[in-house]
Amino acid sequence: MKINNLNELNTPCLILDKNLLEKNCSKARKKCDEFNTILRPHVKTPKSIEVAKIALGKDVGPITVSTLEEAEYFANSGFKDITYAVCIIPAKLKRLNYIQLKYNCVIRMVIDSVIVAKEIVNYSKLHSANFEILIEIDCGEGRSGLAYQDEKIREISKVFNINHYTKLLGVLAHAGHSYSTNNKKEIISISNIEREQAIASLKNFENTKNNSPIISIGSTPTMFYAEHLKGITEVRAGIYMFWDLAQASRGICEIDEIALTVLSSVIGHNQQKGKILIDAGALALSKDVSANNFMPEAGYGLVCDPNTALPYEGLNISEVHQEHGSINIDNTSWFDKLPIGSLVRILPNHACLTCAAYSNYNILENGTIVDSWSRTNGW
Repeated sequence: MKINNLNELNTPCLILDKNLLEKNCSKARKKCDEFNTILRPHVKTPKSIEVAKIALGKDVGPITVSTLEEAEYFANSGFKDITYAVCIIPAKLKRLNYIQLKYNCVIRMVIDSVIVAKEIVNYSKLHSANFEILIEIDCGEGRSGLAYQDEKIREISKVFNINHYTKLLGVLAHAGHSYSTNNKKEIISISNIEREQAIASLKNFENTKNNSPIISIGSTPTMFYAEHLKGITEVRAGIYMFWDLAQASRGICEIDEIALTVLSSVIGHNQQKGKILIDAGALALSKDVSANNFMPEAGYGLVCDPNTALPYEGLNISEVHQEHGSINIDNTSWFDKLPIGSLVRILPNHACLTCAAYSNYNILENGTIVDSWSRTNGW
């Protein structure tokens, strides 16, 4: 099927296949339904109201964000149940409380520090501010969070027991190290540990006021490869909405399930060096090469037919500069197949980072660009 109106778009730009998006989101909802757990989509990937609604299968519902800018953007569109899944610092409490009050929403915060816990209590008393808190558990990634048996979990729970403005609701874990392997058995093992340690961490809570604690876990690989989620109240994942080469390289998705591509124009031929130049460079694609560990042929992205989004055999983005991408070719016939001014689509390595340079998605449906959906950016 030839797409007639791609030539009307200014390149580089994002193309989002709505049919694939809907299939991907439906698959995730079905998975969580099978596990009898709540899906709290992580909207740091799309940062778009329309995409979030498709992910939820309804107009509003529980979501996860990674910035307060995202929190306000979604709160302004009626989302009331938000988890801000990055450890809070005291300097951000004022803005978080402002958003809650302005939009009559709850922004659940995450901490892993006794010092920050005390600052939250102090702020809440001074400003009569109501806050909900989750303790982050490090289940093996070694980024942020506390080990499930860490005594600081008990200390933090004690801090919140003495203040009626704050509610310690439970724990949050993220098995980000599930991206370190493409072995299904290893991902299953990581998923089991994520679940078990998140649940076990509650044993260190002391006299909490919550009899039904939240146990929130999530990464896209561990969600799809989990054997079961007994004891887990909610799952957070996000990249499944779009997919990308990093996921495909690990066997989490198929290449033809990737809903997001970058549309780019051929801007030059360097026949001496055997290169085709395009207008999608480091800013348009990002310099993320996370697919290369398991898919070395990915480069900075796979070059695809503009109509089908299927990869051209042997073509990738081999080099990026700020506004230039280079495609190394070993056959000069590609100069004729991809003349200056022609279009290509690029499958990205890491969709979250690629999307960050853009303000909107061009929505592709049944072979036609039918709409433009805005997205937020920044912090």
